[in-house]
Amino acid sequence: MLDWLQEVFGVKKPVIAMCHLAALPGDPQYDHAGGIDKIIQLARHDLHALQTGGVDAVMFSNEFSLPYLTKVEQITTATMARVIGELLPELSVVFGVNVLWDPKASLDLAMATGARFVREIFSGVYASDFGLWNTNAGEVVRHQHVIGAKDVRLMFNIVPEAAAYLAPREVADIARTTVFNARPDALCVSGLTAGVETSAQTLRTVKSAVPETPVFANTGVNIDNVEEQLSIADGAVIGTAFKVEGKTFNPVSKERVEALMDKVKQFRTKM
Repeated sequence: MLDWLQEVFGVKKPVIAMCHLAALPGDPQYDHAGGIDKIIQLARHDLHALQTGGVDAVMFSNEFSLPYLTKVEQITTATMARVIGELLPELSVVFGVNVLWDPKASLDLAMATGARFVREIFSGVYASDFGLWNTNAGEVVRHQHVIGAKDVRLMFNIVPEAAAYLAPREVADIARTTVFNARPDALCVSGLTAGVETSAQTLRTVKSAVPETPVFANTGVNIDNVEEQLSIADGAVIGTAFKVEGKTFNPVSKERVEALMDKVKQFRTKM
């Protein structure tokens, strides 16, 4: 199961950088004056800063479509496809997508744009800030095959932000049964919200439970903890730490990307 990481990303312990899109049409914070051109302009800035800074991959998400829907409007997926389509000629690294929080829409977007992977909440039932959050992994995976996206890698977020399992379950048990029942390509382990450090103990517990499945630290990886996190996890998804002043809603800082990725590359040489 770990072989696909090298195949897709070309490195061990890959860092997937978030390219957060500004609020989209229909979102409460959408900038009507700036329009879609402004969304593309901001995404282009962040993409180039991330690529120049040396990340291994990027993942486009509608991070600022707050508050999130678990079934998005069609305009969300359509606008994300437009933005990614505009940027495709400028992409120099592999990319993935995440339509928060709609797994079918994520797969549709991946198929339409050529994304290699998606990250989503595919399994579980949660009490969350967005209400009762239910999923249907079997239905979504069948949809994946119906639309021809069987080669898109599925990264299951099993510790979603701002949510908890409706019935108490140990995270090790969640990891084991998710791998057995749903055959994910990777598991993602998160902190409470974007930018909040993933518990190293939780990472260890999950990785020990499913040693043959890639496990990613999904939130809160930064220059101070990246070595510890990557010593446990098989990769990391990083967004906030790459932003100006380390604040989630700020633009990407190329200098912060370079500094963190230099540390990642030094860590890899010691492996």
